[in-house]
Amino acid sequence: MQKNPRLKAWLIILGILMAAGGVLTLAAVRTSAVAAPLWTESRQAPALSSSPWVAVAKEDTPAVVNISTTQVVKNPMALDNGEGSGPGDPFQEFFQHSFGDMPRTLQTHSLGSGFIIREDGYVVTNNHVVDSATDITVKLSDGRQFPAKIVGRDEKTDLALLKIDTKSLPVLTFSDSDKLAVGEPVMAIGNAFGLEGTVTTGIVSAKGRVIGEGPYDNFIQTDASINPGNSGGPLVNMAGHVVGINAAIFSQSGGSVGIGFAIPINEAKSILPELQAKGHVTRGWLGVSIQPVTPELAKALRLGDNKGALVAQVMPKSPAAKAGVKAGDVIVEYEGQTVTSSSDLPRLVASTPIGKSATVKVLRDSQPLSLTAQITELSEPQQVASADSNREKLGMAVQPLTPALAQQLGVPDRTGVVVAGVKDGSPAAEAGIQAGDVIVQANRQPVRSVTDLRKALAGQKPSDATLLQIHRKDASLFVAVTARG
Repeated sequence: MQKNPRLKAWLIILGILMAAGGVLTLAAVRTSAVAAPLWTESRQAPALSSSPWVAVAKEDTPAVVNISTTQVVKNPMALDNGEGSGPGDPFQEFFQHSFGDMPRTLQTHSLGSGFIIREDGYVVTNNHVVDSATDITVKLSDGRQFPAKIVGRDEKTDLALLKIDTKSLPVLTFSDSDKLAVGEPVMAIGNAFGLEGTVTTGIVSAKGRVIGEGPYDNFIQTDASINPGNSGGPLVNMAGHVVGINAAIFSQSGGSVGIGFAIPINEAKSILPELQAKGHVTRGWLGVSIQPVTPELAKALRLGDNKGALVAQVMPKSPAAKAGVKAGDVIVEYEGQTVTSSSDLPRLVASTPIGKSATVKVLRDSQPLSLTAQITELSEPQQVASADSNREKLGMAVQPLTPALAQQLGVPDRTGVVVAGVKDGSPAAEAGIQAGDVIVQANRQPVRSVTDLRKALAGQKPSDATLLQIHRKDASLFVAVTARG
């Protein structure tokens, strides 16, 4: 029987395909056995909504900055001939022979954090991050760096406002820290130990903490890890909005032990506009010295509880004295706000507009009494800072000359401003200006207030010499101070 050629061709093709299929199948099995993966790889990235903190970190971190500063400090190795050593001192001779004359001052560097609040370059941080700084550099999350100048700062609340010369920056949004609840989740963002863009999470552990940092303590306590370098960075809620400014830690080792403190953002809201406008904060003054009401004192004063602020002393001619407040009174209410503890009163008085007649309710001999005090301005040292530089112009702090200060300093002319302090290594220190000097003229212009001094210095350019007339005890002299460029 003759085979069909076409059928034979199909049979040959079918055989080839079957053989090839077997080989390919076997090869596939062998390859699978050799290169089987050790894990299963996801083919789809998880959505950010699965972890709210991921979205918050991604959104907020670009507005958090690194702040590096340079300060001039005393050299602890420098020997001072005026304090316990002199010619022939073997200890001094040994060090001078071994190390030569040591410089009296040194430059040190430190790091902190801050965050952008306006797209044209306003940055918030802690005062202690930039205190005594001669140079300040702000580094953005994209790596760009800018010199910064201090617009204003407030030592008592540990807040500072900086400005860098750039635009179109990412900013953070403020929340209402009064509505913050204990137990609420929060995230701290900053440069812990200099490690940029570090985020840590935790909860609000407590509110209204008084830790002895100043007269206006009102800290948020959190267990979100806060470490050196975090100072000045934001504490944000789950919406990514700022509720606090990281400021301090409680630690015996220098690292986080789960107790950190932040300044409530509502406190900053009332201060930052003043820092921008005036460079310092104007506060109300009542003129009383107060102390806590202990259970023992409450019993002795025949009070129902130990709430309020006990008046220990009333300053002569102060608003409190004129209102009739007496030592032994217990202030229980101020301008409609309950004074639960002695730490409440300074914050309430400080925020009172100057000249306002404030209602003060006291308990005197356990009887309620309502008084009215016209609040005046709290006189405190103010830093004279440059308006066009990133460093202090002269390097000294001044305060108004009160009659009491004039008498204490022996100054017959009761006009001028008193030098409250001079920074080591500053132009003022090099010119010989001392704490206690009274400045009565600046560049031939009379100085009757801190504002007058600021105006006299406002037109000065870097490297210009400023002529100051000062009174020192019974002498009057002129000094020339040259600001650094």
